[in-house]
Amino acid sequence: MNPMWLMRAKRWAQNPPPLSRILLVFGVIAVCGALYAIEVIWGWPEALTVERMRR
Repeated sequence: MNPMWLMRAKRWAQNPPPLSRILLVFGVIAVCGALYAIEVIWGWPEALTVERMRR
C-alpha cells in the first residue's frame, strides 16, 4: 500500500475545505442521484433515443 493517501488525509484534516465547497459537492451528487432516480422510475424518453441510420 502506498502511504501517500495517509499524508493527504492528514493535510485534509489539518486544513479542511470550506463549507461552501462541501455543500457544492453534495449538491452535485444529489442532483445526479435525482436524475438517475427519475430515469429509473420513468425510463428514458423515446424521443431522445438514437436510431441507426439505414444505408
